[in-house]
Amino acid sequence: MPRREPLTRGRARRAYRMSELASQVGSSYLWTALRRPFLNASDRDRELLKTHIRNAERVVESSTHLRGAFMKLIQMLSMRQDLLPPEALDVLKVTQSGVAPMSYATISEQIRKEIGKRPEQLYASFERTAFAAASLGQVHRARLTSGGEVAVKVQYPGVEGTVEQDLGNLRLLLRTVQGIARDVMRQKIDTAAIYRELEERLREELDYVGEARNLEEFARLFADDDEIVIPRVVKELSSRRVLTMTYVDGYPLADVMHPEVDLELRRWVARKSETIVWRQIVEFGVLHTDFHPGNYVVTFHPRLGILDFGSIRRFPDSIRKANLMVARGIVGSDDKLIARGMRGLGFLTADQDARPMVKIIHILFEPMFADREYDPKEYDTVAKASEVGEIALAHKLYNSPAHAVFLLRALVGLEAIVSRLAVKDNYRTIFSQCVERVQN
Repeated sequence: MPRREPLTRGRARRAYRMSELASQVGSSYLWTALRRPFLNASDRDRELLKTHIRNAERVVESSTHLRGAFMKLIQMLSMRQDLLPPEALDVLKVTQSGVAPMSYATISEQIRKEIGKRPEQLYASFERTAFAAASLGQVHRARLTSGGEVAVKVQYPGVEGTVEQDLGNLRLLLRTVQGIARDVMRQKIDTAAIYRELEERLREELDYVGEARNLEEFARLFADDDEIVIPRVVKELSSRRVLTMTYVDGYPLADVMHPEVDLELRRWVARKSETIVWRQIVEFGVLHTDFHPGNYVVTFHPRLGILDFGSIRRFPDSIRKANLMVARGIVGSDDKLIARGMRGLGFLTADQDARPMVKIIHILFEPMFADREYDPKEYDTVAKASEVGEIALAHKLYNSPAHAVFLLRALVGLEAIVSRLAVKDNYRTIFSQCVERVQN
């Protein structure tokens, strides 16, 4: 496995890269503006999209050098299917692929700085090769002196020191996204709100002490469900940049997403996935937003193990109740209740006609309205996104509240997982059970 190079963390070098990137992006838009009078309408649109995509590519290319926090921010942004056309998303999604790990010497030194001793002195055994590597850190298997197996998550040295400059790069990227949303998606977006949300989530993901608290909180929230496994934190071997937790053994969720896998197991996983997400949204008001297969394993009982608690979103109770109101409107086919809930969530102003937004909810949550066995293949994500975009444009439904950023991320992840499991089921019944168990 190729070794990952150290982060570009020198202030002068990172500032130079950012300045160079800003110059390239600005020059490309100036050139496009100069050419516009000489092009017909169709060619202007094509040229503009081409410029937007090239600038997105420039920012992603820069992230391969800057890595760390900036790469993580791009990964977060790549989930925004409501803001970007498929062409731009395809560019940004390149950053979701695996990255080469850092050397064992680098990781060993980081653990020594954080915990006080090197891995050989702290653990009975410690695997030198990481079994998972991402933009902010990597994970190694180890064994405690007491005999228990653990996973040790280690943050890359230097990441926190680059955050402010990387957030500056994010502002540049968001200006490009704003242009794409305006000129291609025909909608306005509040980039300031998106920036604040991404910044908050990034700072949370860099704080392993906070992640340890998240693990403990989710263990408490799902204490009544013995089919859910949450790792336990080993506090004496954890710090702000090192997190040691019990190892959850099982099949990666992606391995279950194949037609040859037993249908009943796939059905169980689909139902459990739906249940845990909807309980978080309407019952707990606390959401694990990084809902993709790499963060889940299926154990041998079966049970569903949840991993990586760096990106958790806590909603004010008013938002949880508004989400619950929309959910109850869906269950009860009550469009007035859905409208009230969407106003409470900030998607509608007091004077806006709610009917177009209610129609959007009917489109997006079609499986939850269908009281029958529903085949995920019936749900054409691209076609529905296009239909929703047309309605939003026609009725000027531009509100995109900050709390929706990671809710959307989780729901998009859930839809993708259920689609790949390819199980016909009555998803309305699963949804209704989650809603009906909530008392207030």
